[in-house]
Amino acid sequence: MKLKDIASLVRGEIIGLPRAGDIEITGVSGIHDAQEGDITFIAAKKYLKELPSCKASCIIVNEALPDINITQLKVSNPYLAFATLLEQFYVKPKKFSGISDGAIISEKSHIAPEVSVFPFSYISDHVKIGRGTIIYPYVFIGEHTTIGEQCLIYPHVTLREGVRIGNNVIIHAGSVIGSDGFGYVFDEGTYHKIPQVGGVLIEDNVEIGSNVSVDRATTGNTVIGKGTKIDNLVQIAHNVKIGSHSVIVGQAGIGGSTEIGDYVTLAGQVGVSDHAQIESGTVIGGQSGIFMGHITKGTYMGTPAIPHRAWLKAQVLFAKLPVLNKQIKELEKKIRELERRNSG
Repeated sequence: MKLKDIASLVRGEIIGLPRAGDIEITGVSGIHDAQEGDITFIAAKKYLKELPSCKASCIIVNEALPDINITQLKVSNPYLAFATLLEQFYVKPKKFSGISDGAIISEKSHIAPEVSVFPFSYISDHVKIGRGTIIYPYVFIGEHTTIGEQCLIYPHVTLREGVRIGNNVIIHAGSVIGSDGFGYVFDEGTYHKIPQVGGVLIEDNVEIGSNVSVDRATTGNTVIGKGTKIDNLVQIAHNVKIGSHSVIVGQAGIGGSTEIGDYVTLAGQVGVSDHAQIESGTVIGGQSGIFMGHITKGTYMGTPAIPHRAWLKAQVLFAKLPVLNKQIKELEKKIRELERRNSG
């Protein structure tokens, strides 16, 4: 693509020689790997030191950089522009391949036009699949499950019965949506299973990573709000409700009946107990633990999680504990010596 066409696509301003817009861009790359013909980006000042050795033909910036010999493309959000160009240059368009004879599809299901179903997938009774959706091999779809338009369901995904999936949803390989919630009642020395008769609702534009478990509700629905992104290896228990545009990072676990607001971030390995409430806009740092209760908007860290600023102060004190312990023992020794003298 010509640089001027890229500038139009990402709403950018070209900063360089008068005919810089005619530069031919043949690829998109990171700042360390970029070669002549590539466009790259810089999103933080710490990477400015990399510019003298950068071979890219153009660099995407948030603000014009003085005294560099590389043509610049100024945009409001370099990360977004970079992502847009990666999609433009490298993401292969979805191709309609039809419905394979090797797939097992109930005659009672409803498959819209332009749906692709690969071999060895199983589609049960009363399943509905919207236009343009792709079902890859070895996918199981249970009865009365609905999948919207333009979805990607990758290999070995299990969609149990009664699951509802919106439009433009991506579910990566090995994930299980609608497995039974972990519900038991203890009586006379035995655990008795509580029937899990609810469903799962996944709204539009959600992306779910590989090997994620989203349990069905005991009654009602487990809900994943529109635009939410879930990383690999995440556990979401029964009756959890996650709002819109939240981010759940790898190995996080969310206990049953927890309610999470919009634009919430749970970093890696965060654990949230059952019946917790997390307000919109909250950030929970990695490996933190959230116990039952109401978490107001803010940034938290630690187990149990406390406000981030308080956690930083606590970490400073924690590092000083060996020294403080030594000082305390010395003081105790001095006190004992004074007491011995006074008693004598």
